Amino acid sequence: SIDTGIVSRRSMNTTLRVNGIVDVPPQNIVSISFPLGGYLKSTKLLPGMHVNRGEVIAVMEDPALIQLQQDYLMANARLGFLEKDYERQKMLNKEQVNADKVYQEATSDFMSQKALVKGLSEKLRLVNINPGRLNESNISRSVAVYSPINGFVSKVNVNIGKYVNPSEVLFELINPADMHAALTVFEKDITRIKPNQNVQVTFVDDPIVIYNCKVLLVNRNIDENRSGLVHCHFETKPSKLLPGMFLNAIIQVSDAEVMSVPEEAVV
Repeated sequence: SIDTGIVSRRSMNTTLRVNGIVDVPPQNIVSISFPLGGYLKSTKLLPGMHVNRGEVIAVMEDPALIQLQQDYLMANARLGFLEKDYERQKMLNKEQVNADKVYQEATSDFMSQKALVKGLSEKLRLVNINPGRLNESNISRSVAVYSPINGFVSKVNVNIGKYVNPSEVLFELINPADMHAALTVFEKDITRIKPNQNVQVTFVDDPIVIYNCKVLLVNRNIDENRSGLVHCHFETKPSKLLPGMFLNAIIQVSDAEVMSVPEEAVV
C-alpha cells in the first residue's frame, strides 16, 4: 500500500555553501604620505614585501627641508635672546626702572617667538626630525620615512626621483592582525546567518586543508547582485593569508526552516 501525505516545513540543521575572499577592515589599511612634499630619493619596497614597525621604508629629500631646519635653528637662537631680554625687562619693570610699555613689548616679542619655535618644531616632527637633537652641524637635505606598523606592502605608487605632493600616497601598508573571511551570501539565505555560527573555510589553491571560523558580523546591506557580506573570524589564522585570496566556505546553519518530506518518501 502507498501512504500519502503533504510536504511540510520543519526545523532542520543544514549547511550553506558559499564563496568569498580574504578581506581586511579599512582601519587596518595604512596610507603613507610625506606631509611636506619632496622627491623620493630611495626605497626598496615592492608589493607583497613584509615591513617591521620603525623600519626605514623610504628616504625623501627637498631644498625646503633644509630651509625648515635653518628657520628652526635661527628662530630658536633668537628665542634665547628674547627670553633673556624679557627676564631683564621684567626685573627692571618690577624695580620701576623702565616703562610698562617696554616690558609689554619684550613680553609680546618673547611669546610670539616662542609660538614660532613651537610651530616649526612640530613641522620638524611631522617629517621625523627631532628638534631637540638638531644643530647647525647636522642639517640634512634628506629625511627617512618609517613604517608605523608590522605588516605587508599592498601598493607602491611612486618611483625614485618623482616629486610627491603632501596629499599623495606613496605606499599602502596592511596590518594583517584582523584579516578575516568575507563571504558572499544571497538575499534569500542571509537571514539564516547568525553570529557565532561555525564555518569551515578552504582555499582554492589548497582545497584539502580546512580552517575553522566563526561568524563575526552579518552585513544586512544588499548590493545590486542581491547578496550581502558575512564576516568570519579565523580561529587559527593561515600562515600565508593575503587580502583578496579566493575561498570556499560551508556555514553551519542551525535550525533552518525547510520544506521536507519523510525519508521513506524519497525514491
